[in-house]
Amino acid sequence: MSNTAIMIIHSQPFFRAGLRQALTELSHFEHIETTECTPGREGEIAIEQIAANSPAVVLIDVEYPSLGGLVLAKTVSRRFPGTKVIMLSTNPRDDCEELLEVIKTGAAAYLKTRDSTTKTLADTIERVCNGEYPINDCVWSKPEAALRVLRQFQDLITLGKTFEETISPLSTREKQILNYIADGNSNKQISAIFGVSEQTIKNHVSAILRKLNANDRAHAVYIAISKGLLPGKTYPYVN
Repeated sequence: MSNTAIMIIHSQPFFRAGLRQALTELSHFEHIETTECTPGREGEIAIEQIAANSPAVVLIDVEYPSLGGLVLAKTVSRRFPGTKVIMLSTNPRDDCEELLEVIKTGAAAYLKTRDSTTKTLADTIERVCNGEYPINDCVWSKPEAALRVLRQFQDLITLGKTFEETISPLSTREKQILNYIADGNSNKQISAIFGVSEQTIKNHVSAILRKLNANDRAHAVYIAISKGLLPGKTYPYVN
């Protein structure tokens, strides 16, 4: 794990300090370096600090109701594939639109601060570090949101380009890995199956996302299934 394991990005120093203190008080986080960072006017400070420190996980505020944090999250996901993004929202409502926008950023997790304890956040961080994508739990627990996500992904595929123009062929190993992802396996579980390092699997997953022009793992699975790249597989909530 990198020297700076966790970076808390928030415009309010009080919030950053409080969250950092809460995490460091947990026994399994006391020896993990956690840093604070202001995003900067256009997110430039955060990007500079991420480039310099290569954190494993960044916590980014959605910035409800402006949703300004989404732009930063999308930039981090695209420029730093080794850094996973967890989005935090102060939105008092269950907002399907906000969830959809967070999914588009490629974030690994999405937490509503009103419903989350320090332990919830700590567990989410650990899951993300293990290669899981807890954001999928948010999607599949809400059938309406899941259906809308799938429809938007389908629109992205057909918008202005043919399938052949938007993707590159997958290797046999990449198809095998994508098949295991479709079954719900994390990077850690897949690495054990193939007997290779977790980093090797992460590299394959990054290549899969790039070749399929996918936003995240769920999007990649949907594209592959809808185009017959994973025979026999079906996707939830697809009629």
